[in-house]
Amino acid sequence: MSSIAWDALDDEDDDIPFADVDEGIPAPRPPPGMAPALVPVPVPAQHAAPATTAAPDAADASANAPDALDNDMHLEPTGLHETFFDKDEIVVTLANRDDPNSPLYSVSRFEDLGLTPELLRGLYGMNFTKPSKIQERALPLLLRDPPTNLIAQSQSGTGKTAAFTLTMLSRIDWSIAPSKPQALCLVNTRELAVQIEDVVKHMGVHTPVQVAMAVKDAHGRGQKVVGHVVVGTPGTVLELARRRQLDLSRVKVLVLDEADTMLDAQNLGEQAGRVRPLVPPTAQVLLFSATFPNKVKAFAASFAPSANLLSLAPQDIKVDAIRQFFIRVPTRVAKFDTLSDLYGLLTVGQSIIFVHTRATAVDLTARMQAEGHQVAVLTGELTPAQRDRVMAEFRSGSAKVLIATNVLSRGIDVPQVNLVVNYDLPMDENREPDFEAYVHRIGRTGRFGRAGVAINLIDSGHALKMQQQITAAYGMAVTEMPRDYDVMERLLRQIRV
Repeated sequence: MSSIAWDALDDEDDDIPFADVDEGIPAPRPPPGMAPALVPVPVPAQHAAPATTAAPDAADASANAPDALDNDMHLEPTGLHETFFDKDEIVVTLANRDDPNSPLYSVSRFEDLGLTPELLRGLYGMNFTKPSKIQERALPLLLRDPPTNLIAQSQSGTGKTAAFTLTMLSRIDWSIAPSKPQALCLVNTRELAVQIEDVVKHMGVHTPVQVAMAVKDAHGRGQKVVGHVVVGTPGTVLELARRRQLDLSRVKVLVLDEADTMLDAQNLGEQAGRVRPLVPPTAQVLLFSATFPNKVKAFAASFAPSANLLSLAPQDIKVDAIRQFFIRVPTRVAKFDTLSDLYGLLTVGQSIIFVHTRATAVDLTARMQAEGHQVAVLTGELTPAQRDRVMAEFRSGSAKVLIATNVLSRGIDVPQVNLVVNYDLPMDENREPDFEAYVHRIGRTGRFGRAGVAINLIDSGHALKMQQQITAAYGMAVTEMPRDYDVMERLLRQIRV
């Protein structure tokens, strides 16, 4: 069995053998731009925005804001959308050492992939007219026969969910009853599982596909899990398999999404590793991760051996069409008052307010509701039924404002969200900025090729320093918010879905 060619994902100063990686210690996450690149891809100059580390004069910001905001509305509203990626920013390394630039490994039309008419109709029904730049490179690798494993470095908004969903549906033999699933997708949260289930149903609407959820409380004891495709969290999948409610002996495709987040979370990575031997060794394995620290490399090498690699340089994360602002507040009390004053902006479309802890989320929700504001809250401590209800209300639009911890920062797509507020900037256990969490948070807006707005509430010198570090790392421009809220309301109404 050939080994994985890690050169395309290797850090220059990373020489720790896989066997020496301590799986129990969360790996550090250096910010892109402040550490060696994961892949040697130059960042086109036009993609880099100048970082703003000092606040502009408040009067000037208010006076000049209307024209500046109006002018920006004429930019292509793509945010973290894949259309900002060029082909030469996508690095493919093939396990068989073939030339990845061969026409065999690229496609510009879904019609050239040999898909069934039913799957093509499903794609068209979801308004997919042609592959994204990343899908052009990934889909030929994913759909080729015989199947091959794939390890992909991929951020949100790159079309990865559609790509692996299409792969799962393409591998299903519809003549086999769904009593034994043929595709299994492991994710890190219940909310992401619900979202992927919805994508599978929509893409497979013209097929006989049945989708089953393997999340907490979805199945009673003794109830068999029936579905061509199963989407779930590793712990629940293991428990259902142990109880013989879930038979994985027919799985042809195994997908692991958000691998780096799983390995940072307690037990999730270890549980995902225990799922792997339960599926046939011939199953095609697809692993997706935003970053590749040592522990992810070690995990991927055993989880998806002899895999093709597809990667993006971390500097290539795109935030161009997400307008970012900050508001200085002198105290925590003033911070709440400012958020309360912003409520009119929050309800122009739909908004997510991110906080650092569950306690803050609960407290902020109670205080906002006491002020007469309608808000919902989502944290990891809610029961599964409560989390499902909150997300259903938010997706439907009946809840306009959602207060959440980082449980919602990755992978969740709600097209109506046009504003994200960082009530607390994300930071790690050492009170250092969590660079990736910030990008994933603001990436909840600017989805599906639309524009969006992010507002940071800065209540201390430490918060200001973290913002400066984040903007410098990604080359972002963050400006002080206009004092005239009417200007901001007009902006949000312009980009409202």
